[in-house]
Amino acid sequence: MENMVYFTKSIRLSNHEKREEAALRGNIDFTRGGITGQLILFSIPIILGELFQNLYNSVDSLVVGNFVGSHALAAVSVCSTLSNLLIGFFTGMSIGASVVVSRVFGGGNHEELSSSIRVSFTFSVVLGMGLSVLGILLTPQLVRLSAAPPEVYAEAVVYLRIYLAGLMFTVIYNIGAGILRAVGDSRHPFLILLVSCCINIVLDLLFVVRLPLGVAGVGIATVISQCVSVLLVCRRIFRYDRSFRLAFGELARRRGIIADVTGIGMPSGLQSALISFSNLFVWRYIGGFGPAAMAGVGVAQRLDKFVSMPCKSFGLTITTFVSQNTGAGNHARARRGIQSCLLLGLGVTWGLGFLVYRFAVPCVSLFNSDPQVVEIGVAMMRTIVPLYFFLSIREVYLGVLRGYGNTRIPMLLSLIGMVGLRQVFLAVSMRLRPSLFNIYICYPLAWGTTAAMIAAYYLLTRRRYEPDGQNV
Repeated sequence: MENMVYFTKSIRLSNHEKREEAALRGNIDFTRGGITGQLILFSIPIILGELFQNLYNSVDSLVVGNFVGSHALAAVSVCSTLSNLLIGFFTGMSIGASVVVSRVFGGGNHEELSSSIRVSFTFSVVLGMGLSVLGILLTPQLVRLSAAPPEVYAEAVVYLRIYLAGLMFTVIYNIGAGILRAVGDSRHPFLILLVSCCINIVLDLLFVVRLPLGVAGVGIATVISQCVSVLLVCRRIFRYDRSFRLAFGELARRRGIIADVTGIGMPSGLQSALISFSNLFVWRYIGGFGPAAMAGVGVAQRLDKFVSMPCKSFGLTITTFVSQNTGAGNHARARRGIQSCLLLGLGVTWGLGFLVYRFAVPCVSLFNSDPQVVEIGVAMMRTIVPLYFFLSIREVYLGVLRGYGNTRIPMLLSLIGMVGLRQVFLAVSMRLRPSLFNIYICYPLAWGTTAAMIAAYYLLTRRRYEPDGQNV
């Protein structure tokens, strides 16, 4: 492709020429141009990518719920909380790589950029392989933590063990996608997910409908599709940078890059993982209401992930926006982007939430037609959807602070609100008056508390990150 210019060639160009070349590649350079339009263009592929990434487990639930049974659906729903724990951790780690690479890209040092890409990616391979093995060994203990009922325990272990066998592919893909977004390319991570999700759907139907593999079939389909996504993301990064390769020898020499990636990414990853881990204890309460409640709440959580996609996507977008402009010393432009991103996140989330609230019954019925499952799923969605604006505020300000490289205090504030407060609320309310409504309301209660704390922290400390500047 004539417009494709590799990073290695870009070393010889001036900063202005480098940005011209980035524009020719179809990447978005956040350090110049119209802010709102760039935020929308960059976030759309992320939203669509989140959509298709969520479809992995959602398609699993659709297939087993309709072709295997409610017990299989409950087993996959239990595992979804466990898989979200792991995915959340590695998505957080990918933010570390994205911030590090974004800053170097904004500063225009392309030799350092190539090295940062190689080291970050190689580190993800080592991390993914080690944690995948560990996860497989600990599968029974992880399922027990969720207090899965005896009738779904065996299927949950089978599904989760297969899923964890492909965990390293999830790690590598997320880091690779973070690298691509850091250099302004949010389109190809989406296209890669589109391809892998289509493969997952086809294989789900093949392994469950045509071959009677049950929950094992949907697990195998997910692992194969994740492997394909890794191959495609590696191919894309290599198209940008011919020096891209696994560089185990550089891991020791460039420990500073790994320290930066883990220093920024680890708190974000731990935050997501610990919040998901706390959900395991929420599932212990849900399990007391029986398999129908587990299936209904599981379906509502699937829908919740779709409605919350714009919030999280705008959070990822503002992280890249702030990181690039910080690297370029363009602080006034970063401030303008934060305001625009917050308004966009609120508007899109409210619009999508209205649709899900209005059509909650058919949305839940897609997953399972059992009247009790539908009733519980609809009740939960109609409780939490009107309060999604709290989630939007939380995600955007988290993204801003991550873009500035501050992840430790936001992690602590998130854990206080999303873990501590929620667990205390459930422990008290379920003792006083056990009810599924307590499960429903604990989520927006945690969102609102966390959003208030993080927004207040940002407003009190923003001058530390945003010195006055004239660049726009």
